[in-house]
Amino acid sequence: MSFPDINIYDTFPKLLAWNAEHYGDDVAMREKEYGIWQVFTWQDYHNRVKWLTLGLRSLGVNAGEVIALLGDNRPEWIWGEVAAHALHGYSLGVYQDSLHEETEYLLTFSESAVVIAEDEEQCDKLLELEVRIPTIRHIVYCDPRGMRKYDDDRLVDIEKVYQLGRQLDQQQPELYASMVESTHGDNLSILCTTSGTTSRPKLAKHHSGPFLDHCAAYLRADPKKPGNNYVSVLPLPWVMEQVYAVGQALIQRQVINFVETQETMMSDLREIGPEFVLLAPRVWENLAAEIHARMMDAQPLKQKLFKFGLDRALKAREQGRKSKLADWILMGALRDRLGFSNLTSAATGGAAMGPDTFKLFHAMGVPLKQLYGQTELAGAYTIHNGEDIDYESVGVPFDNSELRIEQPDENGLGEIVARTSGMFTGYHKNDQAFHDDVRDGWMYTGDAGYIKDSGHLVVVDRVKDLAQTSTQIRFSPQYIENRLKFSPYIAEAVILGNERPYLTALLCIRYSIVSKWAEARGIAFTNYTNLSSQPEIQTLLQQAMEQVNEGLPESQRIKRFLLLYKELDADDGELTRTRKVRRSVVAEKYADIINALYKGDERVEVDTVITFQDGSKSRIQTTLDVINLGDDIPVLTEQYADRKQSSKDLANKALEEAL
Repeated sequence: MSFPDINIYDTFPKLLAWNAEHYGDDVAMREKEYGIWQVFTWQDYHNRVKWLTLGLRSLGVNAGEVIALLGDNRPEWIWGEVAAHALHGYSLGVYQDSLHEETEYLLTFSESAVVIAEDEEQCDKLLELEVRIPTIRHIVYCDPRGMRKYDDDRLVDIEKVYQLGRQLDQQQPELYASMVESTHGDNLSILCTTSGTTSRPKLAKHHSGPFLDHCAAYLRADPKKPGNNYVSVLPLPWVMEQVYAVGQALIQRQVINFVETQETMMSDLREIGPEFVLLAPRVWENLAAEIHARMMDAQPLKQKLFKFGLDRALKAREQGRKSKLADWILMGALRDRLGFSNLTSAATGGAAMGPDTFKLFHAMGVPLKQLYGQTELAGAYTIHNGEDIDYESVGVPFDNSELRIEQPDENGLGEIVARTSGMFTGYHKNDQAFHDDVRDGWMYTGDAGYIKDSGHLVVVDRVKDLAQTSTQIRFSPQYIENRLKFSPYIAEAVILGNERPYLTALLCIRYSIVSKWAEARGIAFTNYTNLSSQPEIQTLLQQAMEQVNEGLPESQRIKRFLLLYKELDADDGELTRTRKVRRSVVAEKYADIINALYKGDERVEVDTVITFQDGSKSRIQTTLDVINLGDDIPVLTEQYADRKQSSKDLANKALEEAL
């Protein structure tokens, strides 16, 4: 089994051409449509990219122009990206659930010339923007359903583009090969959006040669084999999905599988039985919550067997071995149920995940590993090696990566600074941000952490989010939030307490689980807001909070909390597209509620309007109950509770305290 030399085949189109020439009949991709898996070989992959490249050239798309990709994970998304590079242009992924304002910003800021859109829904979004996206000359749609009613000169069916490409290929059969041959790894090829935890996302500039070199380093740290199956479910604009579904797949010839819908993800995943998966922490947490929830509803005998098997597996894991009995009575069936029976590698990244979730999946026999990295450094650059698993850490660096701790305190805690061979070369139209983040070739990540004697990196929190109470108790909100989210009933948590005398929390219930719990007990409710206000639900969450408090130092225990009337949502700016909390947005948006937690209020009256993804609005009028978790809770004066300080001052103060 041979592999291409990425020093020679240093661009996506070159690698694709090599794979098509040497392994053209091997399966490269599968897509599930109407319940049937459609298969694409490496030759199919190559042909679609060639026709798309030449078709776009026929439409007047030139070198140096940006081609945006908007839609869910589909083969056309990847074909469009590789075609952009073959055209000597740049690819830009836009999250498929981006609202109009976000989409407009990214397309205009990047001056995109073409958008390859998945379907009618995405085309609607683009057409409604009208003149606000003046640089867009063509909107290429992949799914023709519902598109006949539109009359816009910019719209073109992807099949028409393929047809134009085939015609040009017949007229100039050597053209595409010469275009591919003239691509170079040193050329800019990818504009990748950052997470944007504090502001609008920046566009990190990546060159395909260094990007592929970093993908190769990742494969050395976590090897895969040709023909291994991967199920692509995380958004393709995210840098890690670019690494897995595009870069690594082209280098090592893995098979990329696309599920039919997000709702069928787990059943489709089980059908494929992949050798490796990359899932967001939220997905792993949801799976863990679902397992616990199902056991709560199971018959007493099954509950006892589950507890026996889990306890035995966890104990064996702590001793560095596996329990064959636990695997036989429980864990093997759980892995099969989830579609994880063939896994040789499983990973999570993009946000922190609590150690309890890790332990559960390792007890199940799932080889889950934590990743750490940034968009700017071509994604992850640390990982757990083999059986060297440290539940508190994110592993050790790849062989092409370096990291250090800047200005560590007496405990070794400081800002994480890193560099890799796949490092970005700047931010699109934002040189100042690049100079702020990169100094002497090192990326200042803004994350606080420390390195253990074993070489493992431990990430504590964002530097600006490290907090200290008014009684000088330092704490990491993220650490406590991760402990809380191990509960099957808690979907999201925001810990408060910076410059306050004690810690409080805003919680969002995990609606899918809590609603089942309520239905099983005959508790009537109408919607999320109504369910979260039920006394039985508040008691349920109080018990979960008290369990977490027992495992925390007395000074870091949560004193008061309430259940929010809605879920935190990326569409409302409360979360990033990678599901990280935007704390400044939450602090500003829910300032009155937060103040009530510290003024001694027992209830908070809410009268607000929320906007749904389709643009419709709904008024919410409700009362939130504040729940106490102790008797020794001081009540602050209103003047103290209501005092405000600019987010910049708070960030600077937190940085000074952390470093």
